Amino acid sequence: MLAIRKVSLALALFTGATAASADSSSLPDTLSYQDTFNLEYPASPFFLSDGGTVVYERRSMDIMQDRTHSSLWQVDLKTQSHRPLLANNANIRQAVLSDDGSKLAYISDEGGSAQLYVRYMDSGQSARLTNLTHSPGSLTWSHDGRHIAFTLFTPASQPPLFKDMPQKPNGASWAEPAKLIEKTQYRSDGAGYLPEGHQQIYILPVSGGTPRQLTTGNFPNGGSLSFSKDDQWIYFAADREEDYALRPLGGDIFRVNTQSAAVEQITDIAGPEYAPSLSPDGKWLAFVQLNDRKLSYQTGDIMIMHTESGKTRRLTSALDRNIGGFVWADDSDSLVFSYLDEGNNRLARVELDGDIDKLDITIGGQSMGRPYTSGEFALSKKGDIAFTTATMTTPADLALHTRRGKTTTLTDLNSDALGHLKLAQVETINVTSSVDERNIDAWIALPPDFDSSKRYPMILEIHGGPHAAYGPHFSMEVQLMAAKGYVVVWSNPRGSSSYGEDFGNLIHHNYPSEDYNDLMDVVDAVVAKGYVDTNNLFITGGSGGGVLTAWSVGKTDRFAAAVVAKPVINWVSFALTADAYPYFSQYWMEAMPWEVADKLWDRSPLSLVGNVKTPTMLLTGESDYRTPISESEQFYQALRLQGVDAAMVRIPGASHGIASRPSRLIQKVGNILAWFERYKTTQDK
Repeated sequence: MLAIRKVSLALALFTGATAASADSSSLPDTLSYQDTFNLEYPASPFFLSDGGTVVYERRSMDIMQDRTHSSLWQVDLKTQSHRPLLANNANIRQAVLSDDGSKLAYISDEGGSAQLYVRYMDSGQSARLTNLTHSPGSLTWSHDGRHIAFTLFTPASQPPLFKDMPQKPNGASWAEPAKLIEKTQYRSDGAGYLPEGHQQIYILPVSGGTPRQLTTGNFPNGGSLSFSKDDQWIYFAADREEDYALRPLGGDIFRVNTQSAAVEQITDIAGPEYAPSLSPDGKWLAFVQLNDRKLSYQTGDIMIMHTESGKTRRLTSALDRNIGGFVWADDSDSLVFSYLDEGNNRLARVELDGDIDKLDITIGGQSMGRPYTSGEFALSKKGDIAFTTATMTTPADLALHTRRGKTTTLTDLNSDALGHLKLAQVETINVTSSVDERNIDAWIALPPDFDSSKRYPMILEIHGGPHAAYGPHFSMEVQLMAAKGYVVVWSNPRGSSSYGEDFGNLIHHNYPSEDYNDLMDVVDAVVAKGYVDTNNLFITGGSGGGVLTAWSVGKTDRFAAAVVAKPVINWVSFALTADAYPYFSQYWMEAMPWEVADKLWDRSPLSLVGNVKTPTMLLTGESDYRTPISESEQFYQALRLQGVDAAMVRIPGASHGIASRPSRLIQKVGNILAWFERYKTTQDK
């Protein structure tokens, strides 16, 4: 962006303009699509050994490669000096410091592919340790600093079904051979059709050598890893059964011996266990456990197991909230963890007896597209916490909360890009549901230079999931909509996460249903404020929000236009085409889809398509395997058959996460606003 501005200035000088005569009022003072490429945010913070320096991934938008670029930066907590640690053209991620602080392991694509490197902190020298054909993950140091464990996709061969294909003559050009699929989990959103093989655990000497495979089997062995105190074992979570793919929430904690590769099962609790982590003193194993009752929305708990006796203790069951990441305190007497609460991601400390202390820390700011909950944190040996901040009008910065309770913002990553622009101000509104008088949290973004005496067009933006949560967080999509003169409202209707299991399961086997009523109550509450033009109400949402958008236009004609993004339109077809079909058919449906087809049809937006009169656009990635584009095509074709104004926008190469590349975020918002502008009428005076 800087280069573009320099070119513009050069043109102005060439045509005879001078700085003194330039009219500053001609410079943009509101957000534009191009500003998407100027955003930055921190991720994956960690402390150096002395606790006096915080290192983090600085993620920025690469306008030339149309991707997020990640480098390592550091902040000296005493001097507030902010400077790069590893910052070049390569992407740096998964940086992990050895226990003694002398070495830093990380993944870099410096040589063209993602490989494992180690940096020696005293000299600043780096060495490449691997030459792998797939990207390693879950980097974990042994306590003695001599080895690194990691997970790696390990291919497996599959013999062909048809073995008598004639030999192709030299120089002949034949069609590609047939592809045989015989596994349950054969494709995945964002990855496409999956090759044969699984994630396995490897160990590598830091002094150099060949990675040694520790686990085998026709099932994935992976996730987070944790070395035992003596470095003889690595703890991990897996479902080590051949039918693992048909048990989407299966899994136990295992450990593999670093010498013999022998595998031992550690837990055998009904429901999955995952994210194992040994305490610094080696006496306790912490993990997250989910009491699986086949509900569509379930919250897990942190549990601990005494490594000698095997006795377990559940620590967070009284909280009734989604548990995120957790980390042991250095004294092994407590853990700090994140949890979702009323549209925010908060931190708390739990003692080994289950006593929970909620900290005055809200993390977030990493969801660039829509205002979802997010955030990461790190805990120093002294008890200080580094975290990504959450604000309404800017992406995250890095902040520090000391053990004495003082909070300081450490970075200022976006004032250069956003500080001179007028952004939408965000307000909180509490809505009472007309269904059962429950409180529904909602937020409103007001256009720049908002004047309450005027009337504005309004967009209702609906979150996906449906078990997810919006909050009072920065959203580039919302800000761009507001910059174009729209009041934008978003909310957490029943079924949203962060309000406990009862609230989440109000839509269990009943989705969509009264969540629609909650959304209309939100619209009514904003309209009642008097500054909304009721002739120009618009509605949009993605994934679960796409479901509710399509459902809404089948229920009401109050909206001037709608954009249905990556939706489910027909629950029966979705259940048998989505990548995670074993999960959806068991947790979101009462029985197999062909056994409850009538009930699924009653909750399918396609069943209401005959009522739709609202001009409706469908917007989906062509490589979406979560809510396949065939769902959008069904609704589009049904609308066209009955003469409703309809369009379909297909994003080439995009998976379910359309906005994962900056240009696609722009395409998404731009097409939504262009559709609304087509149907926006002159303001009602």
